[in-house]
Amino acid sequence: MKILDVPFNTLDWSSVEETEHKGETGKALWRTLEMGNIRVRMVEYTPGYLADHWCSRGHVLLVLEGELETELSDGRTFLLKPGMSYQVADDAEPHRSSTKTGAKLFIVD
Repeated sequence: MKILDVPFNTLDWSSVEETEHKGETGKALWRTLEMGNIRVRMVEYTPGYLADHWCSRGHVLLVLEGELETELSDGRTFLLKPGMSYQVADDAEPHRSSTKTGAKLFIVD
């Protein structure tokens, strides 16, 4: 990843408007900042969340709170707990997220 046209800045995430995205079950609450060629998000999944799509976008994702299950389209699953991350390239391995307990994430893509 080459980050372009992003000057140094700080951000109080509580000041960023929250948007709601429904899953197959549950919902995701996003706080999003787009700068230059990147998108940075704080995302909270409600308990029982299951994504309604397979995602092919590349991400760097860090779990801050809760537990996140990530399923790859080939059937592999990974359970991520606070302090764990995953990294995946664009169009590398379609994936989707779910959580039984809820989760809070920091994502760069």
